[in-house]
Amino acid sequence: MYYRFLTLLVFLLLAGCAGHGMSGGGEAGYITVQRGDTMSAIARQAGIPLLRLQRFNPGIRANDMRIGQQLMLPGRNERAPGSGQYRYSVRSGDTLNRIASHFGTSSSRITAANRGLAPNRLRIGQLLTVPVGSASASRSTGTAGARTTPAPARALPSGVGPWSWPLRGAQVQREFGMDSRNALQPMLISAGNDHTARAAAPGTVRFAGTMRQLGGVVIVHHDKNLQSVYAQCDSINVSNGQHVSTGTPVCEVRRDSGTGRHDLLFDTRNAGRPFNPRQIMR
Repeated sequence: MYYRFLTLLVFLLLAGCAGHGMSGGGEAGYITVQRGDTMSAIARQAGIPLLRLQRFNPGIRANDMRIGQQLMLPGRNERAPGSGQYRYSVRSGDTLNRIASHFGTSSSRITAANRGLAPNRLRIGQLLTVPVGSASASRSTGTAGARTTPAPARALPSGVGPWSWPLRGAQVQREFGMDSRNALQPMLISAGNDHTARAAAPGTVRFAGTMRQLGGVVIVHHDKNLQSVYAQCDSINVSNGQHVSTGTPVCEVRRDSGTGRHDLLFDTRNAGRPFNPRQIMR
C-alpha cells in the first residue's frame, strides 16, 4: 500500500495538482500495480479517464493485471485517439524500439511519421507522433508496460548523482524490491544516533505534510525530473516550495514503537517511476 499512496501523490505533484480532480493527467509518468489494484481504481485515483488509461496501455488487459506491472500514466500534452496516431511525450530511459513495442508499432514507422527525428538522440519531453500499429504486435510479444519485474534497473539521465545518503551513521534494514507477498517496497533505513533525515541532493520541496499510514512525508523534486521521498517523519523541517541543498535537514524520523528504531522510508523516482536508490547513491 505504501507505493500506491506514494506513486499517486508523486504523480499528482508532477502534474501541479493538489487533488484528484484533473481530467486528463499531468506530466507523463508510471505507476506500479500493487495487490488489489484495478485499472479503474488507478484511473479514478489519478484523475484519468479509464478509456484514456487503457489506450495508453494497449498491451495490458484490465482484467489480467499482475503485481509489479508498470502502467503508463498519460500526460496532459499526450493524445490517444480511438484511431489514427498517438501523440507521445518521451520519458526518461526511452528508446525508439521501446516506444514502438509498447504501442504495437515499429521504430521505422515512428521515424517516418516524425520528420527530422534522430532516433539515437531522443529528448525527455519531446513530443512524437506514433502511428497505430498492429494490435498483435504488442499483445503477442508483450510490451514494456507488461513486464512482471517491478522497476527494473534502467539508465538514469546522464550527469546525475552521486547523491548523499539521507541519514548519517545509518543502516539499511530493507532493500528496495519485492517483499514476501510480491509487493514492491521502498528502501527502509534505520537511523543511528542522528535521527535527522537530510536532502540527498539539491532540489525544491514539492510536498511537506502527512499521509495516511506514512506519517510525515517530504517529497523533493530534483533536476532532470528526479524525485526523492522521505517518509515516516515525526516532524518536518521544510515547507512547500523551499529550495534545499544536499544535507539540508528535511525531517526528524519518528521512533517505531515496536522495534524502538527510527526507520526512514526512502524512495527515489525517475519521472515518477520508482528505481533502486543504490543506482544513484554514493
